[in-house]
Amino acid sequence: MITISDKAKTRLIDLRVEENQPETAFLRVGVEGGGCSGLSYKLNFDNDFKQGDQIFSDNDFQIVVDMKSFLYLAGTELNFSDGLNGKGFEFKNPNATRTCACGESFAV
Repeated sequence: MITISDKAKTRLIDLRVEENQPETAFLRVGVEGGGCSGLSYKLNFDNDFKQGDQIFSDNDFQIVVDMKSFLYLAGTELNFSDGLNGKGFEFKNPNATRTCACGESFAV
């Protein structure tokens, strides 16, 4: 399962409105090769399910992950920070053996 903190949910709702996405749009979370640690996180809104998608609901928000990415993301919590040390989404991924300083890439 992938979970979403209250702060992340609030920011996602704001972004969905800013991007003129329908309320039915869900959050697609994925992993792709790249970044200084080898794998990078990707987030976007989507309206279309694909075969093999893993579908979760947490904090009244729907999250969809393709099966390949789910192998790297199981147990991850998505948070949002708006503090002085940086602003943006943060992934608390228990599968990551190392992360880069910016937190946007990881290795397993």
